[in-house]
Amino acid sequence: MSFRHAICNEAFEKWDFTESCRVMKRLGYSGIEIAPFTLAEDPAEIPVARRKELKDIIVSEGLTFVGLHWLMMSPAGLHVTTPDEARRAISWQHIRNLIDLSADLGPNGVMVFGSPKQRSTEGGISVAEATKNFVDGLAGVAPHAESRGVRILIEALPCEQTDVVLTLDEAVEHVQAIGSPAIQTMFDSHNAINEISSHADLIAQHFQWIRHVHVNELDGRHPGTGSYDFVSIFRRLHELNYQGWISMEAFDFSPGAETLARESIEYLNRCIKEALTV
Repeated sequence: MSFRHAICNEAFEKWDFTESCRVMKRLGYSGIEIAPFTLAEDPAEIPVARRKELKDIIVSEGLTFVGLHWLMMSPAGLHVTTPDEARRAISWQHIRNLIDLSADLGPNGVMVFGSPKQRSTEGGISVAEATKNFVDGLAGVAPHAESRGVRILIEALPCEQTDVVLTLDEAVEHVQAIGSPAIQTMFDSHNAINEISSHADLIAQHFQWIRHVHVNELDGRHPGTGSYDFVSIFRRLHELNYQGWISMEAFDFSPGAETLARESIEYLNRCIKEALTV
């Protein structure tokens, strides 16, 4: 067994889409994960013909569409836990629109729900109230996600980023409460920085609800530029027979898209080889 590599596309945002897919494939990635804001200011307005064109490009370049992340970067003003009911309704409609976009770009996509600013408390409400609005909203869109074959993944985020859903324990609690196969969770090495358990143990504890893995250094740079212990999490994922994607998401694009993509996959493959060596 090995792992399937995907890469998040923000570093390639200014590139021609076809060329970015071509480079990803050449470097060894088999999947592409897309931030919707790289496609349009309002992704809901992407025409049907353009969606088909993007899907065809991904397939023709030998990649698989993995899903969406950075769900609420645009359009401006979105917020899913605000006490402003009208604004909240618009924001959850945006999520429904993204469910359709994901399904249009490829089957079985995931939507990684991080978006810290757009889910944090605002307007004087408590964390409990904001969390309820978040969970109720997810439960409300779950049937549509189920109908379109899309999974929305609650991403636990560190306290420096948000105050709503800070641990995988919390994320799993909400997944269980919602009780829909379309609402699951995921693991992100960078965003698990405040977790108490080792990351390998964290994965084992919550494995049945983890449907996706993001890899990056704890400071957000691409793998291999820091000291994160990828070997231990790959070994644990292998032991658990993980069938999902290993998706590289970096936040520092200064090395350039092709450089960070190449260095990441080369380093990750070395870590995987070590993890699988008995």
